[in-house]
Amino acid sequence: MPSLADKLKALGVKVGAADLPVPQADRRHGIDALVPGCFRQTRRGEVFVAEQIFPSDYRHGAALIVPASPLSVIAQWADDARIEELPLASLAFLDTETSGLAGGTGTYAFMVGVARFVDDQFQLAQFFLRDPSEEPALLEGLTDFLAPCRALVTFNGKTFDAPLLRTRFTLHHIPNPFADFAHIDLLPLARRLWRDRLPSRALKYLEENILGLPRTSEEVPGYEIPWLYFDYLRTGDASPLKGVFYHNAMDVVTMAALLSHVNDMLADPFSGRVEHGLDFVALGKLFEDLGRWDEAAKLYERGLESNLTESDFGVAVKRHAILQKRRGDVTQAIRWWEQAAERGHIYACIELAKHYEHRERDPQQAMHWAQTARDLVNGQDLPPYMRQHWLGEIGHRLSRLERKTGS
Repeated sequence: MPSLADKLKALGVKVGAADLPVPQADRRHGIDALVPGCFRQTRRGEVFVAEQIFPSDYRHGAALIVPASPLSVIAQWADDARIEELPLASLAFLDTETSGLAGGTGTYAFMVGVARFVDDQFQLAQFFLRDPSEEPALLEGLTDFLAPCRALVTFNGKTFDAPLLRTRFTLHHIPNPFADFAHIDLLPLARRLWRDRLPSRALKYLEENILGLPRTSEEVPGYEIPWLYFDYLRTGDASPLKGVFYHNAMDVVTMAALLSHVNDMLADPFSGRVEHGLDFVALGKLFEDLGRWDEAAKLYERGLESNLTESDFGVAVKRHAILQKRRGDVTQAIRWWEQAAERGHIYACIELAKHYEHRERDPQQAMHWAQTARDLVNGQDLPPYMRQHWLGEIGHRLSRLERKTGS
């Protein structure tokens, strides 16, 4: 039996929204009239692309966009040796603006900003969907742009941008051009470096507080971007999207500058690029985790020489002293424990008590440090659970030492 839709078609009634007229704005408000760009023909149709070129000596705030040295430490941190071996021209810096933040097959990228180094220039291309039906053309254009590249640089891209685009390529039966790429995701690296010092590791916050470059009044908040695009689809007026193009472009350029800045920090931390004590401590932790203990020890020491808060000093000296023990440099560990003990750090007294009991076989000196630790606990306003923990550990240690000394 014919369906209702079939009966309506037989009567000449069109079903669905495919043939409905799209609202047309004044030609002056079309995307090509408001944003410098061109229409690029691809295997799956036409796509609008806005392009910008930045010279190799372009400085984005405090950093040049071109790294001054190979990405050696970043390659080790990312556990991908290809990153160090690839030329800069193989890096693609990518950021998407999407129809929503939830992900899934219902979310698509209506703008993809991607940039690479070509002949000593940083070339940025922003692929834009005038209509969701142009998505295959956008993906094909992106494929062509990425053809010379072998690595992605993103900010939270491993979690969001790359999986989202992978889904869109699959839906349109287009091979994923970055399937075998190396991937540098700057967000987890930024968290390693600035988690303890900065209240936010958002890209725009890092741009302002690490690179020293606030954005202009063209900037639009990220949460508004999907709604601005939906308004454009409804009205055809692209005027509000100028701010979205600016936002996306700055995100891509900031990623390049941040990669350059971080790489310079890691390549030579003592060159003056690192100024804050906590940054030296964070670098020390990173180098320690990479097994580069000698460099880590120097970084901890530089951080401890700076004006750290009591809490930060305690964390740093603990990490440094443990590292020195692992390196076999007990003398240095004792020196830092004694400094920490003088500043009232309980754990340092306990480490000294352990050292004198088990390594020096000096129970009297061990008892001195255990009693000092107990006095610190009793003299500080600690939470009950912490007080109970310390007093329990110290009590067991003192009981054992008293048996050894016959006290």
